[in-house]
Amino acid sequence: MLKNLPSPPSLKKLIGPSFILLGLGLGSGEIILWPLLTSIYGLGLVWGMVIGITIQFFINMEIERYALIYGESVFVGFKKLLRWLPIWFIFSTFISFGWPGIGLAGATAISKVTGVGNPQIIATIIFILIGLILSFGKSIYKTTENLQKILIMVGVPFIIVLTLYLSNSQDLVALAQGLIGQGNNYLFLPVGISLGTFLGALAYSGAGGNLNLAQSFYIRDKGYGMGHYADKITNIRSTKNISLTGTTFPITPQNITKFKKWWRLINQEHLIVFWFLGLLTMLTLGLLAFVTAGESSNNQEGLNFLFNQASAISQKTLPIIGSAFLGLTGLMLLSTQLGVLDSTSRIISENTHLLKKKPGNLSKTYFLALWLQIVFGIAVFSLGFNQPQQLIILGATLNAFAMFIYTGILLYLNNFRLPQPLKPHPVRNLILISSFIFLGYFCIQTLLQYI
Repeated sequence: MLKNLPSPPSLKKLIGPSFILLGLGLGSGEIILWPLLTSIYGLGLVWGMVIGITIQFFINMEIERYALIYGESVFVGFKKLLRWLPIWFIFSTFISFGWPGIGLAGATAISKVTGVGNPQIIATIIFILIGLILSFGKSIYKTTENLQKILIMVGVPFIIVLTLYLSNSQDLVALAQGLIGQGNNYLFLPVGISLGTFLGALAYSGAGGNLNLAQSFYIRDKGYGMGHYADKITNIRSTKNISLTGTTFPITPQNITKFKKWWRLINQEHLIVFWFLGLLTMLTLGLLAFVTAGESSNNQEGLNFLFNQASAISQKTLPIIGSAFLGLTGLMLLSTQLGVLDSTSRIISENTHLLKKKPGNLSKTYFLALWLQIVFGIAVFSLGFNQPQQLIILGATLNAFAMFIYTGILLYLNNFRLPQPLKPHPVRNLILISSFIFLGYFCIQTLLQYI
């Protein structure tokens, strides 16, 4: 049954979903991978931040386009293309994000700054706490959005002010040169860099991998476009059978006008929050790592580059500032882990239900997926694993391959399954095709390097 497209609210009321996606990126590329690379190789790599987050901006907007039009997740659209695609998304999501590297990194930072406890024990407690927050909050979407907003609005200004205080004009010149690929004795890529790590950083220039696809959940739950009519997961106590299939609107002049206004506003929301604020945060954290840990010789080992930053900040300012930086970093990583567990549980549960012939209780499947991932993460901690950086790099590389695959599927979906007036502009298609080729090139080169 067709329904008219609702009129869009103001831009201010639309802000929200991009904060979740930005928060998902903070704990991977922004805090870990890009600062790791700039602390080792300098600022000549920051061009990759711009390319990475710009690619993700355009991919995310095509994901939003589909959800805006149909009021359903993009996974429903993928299922309509190929019946067994949900199996791929369940597998690729778990294999990429099941490893609890981000949460362990956050627990390690908290353990270091407080001097209390074993990181694995802290991580176990945090994972259980995340499960309880997501299970018993009044609304999963609002809980996730509010937590990410608070940490971003507190953390990002603190990091920007700290970086500007510690850097000088020469550092800013080096940053500007890095934007065009000019590094210290290299252009674009230094000799000896691990392409897997660089590819992972590109994939995590934002949320990364399948997490980008979860944006279709968040704009649906926020009520964007036809998501206004969609069912939502609330909490573990819900017994309602949720319909995964949305509805669309008739192609009338009035609805086309509304769609164009929606499209303009959601592009603005994502550009301001995700692209601009995300890029600013990445550049700032990369510069901070360079000016504080750039001369350390042991940055490649574990999270030493992060601890070296905190130590240098303490020496150049006050000890409490270095501790605040490390503590805030730990909280951001743990907040990201919460967002990751929410997003992956949504992806796994929805794709599980898409394989069923009859609709079931999606809420129960979501929480089952959530707690199975938590148990898996705790099992990894219990085995004594204490190197979160390796898990993060592994997950990031796998996510780059996943992103390469679904970019091609998304291109086909939005160009061949949407009504003509709502299809992507040729310029956006060109950008996505270029992104598909760019990601494919680095995926192939990474495989060749390991082979």
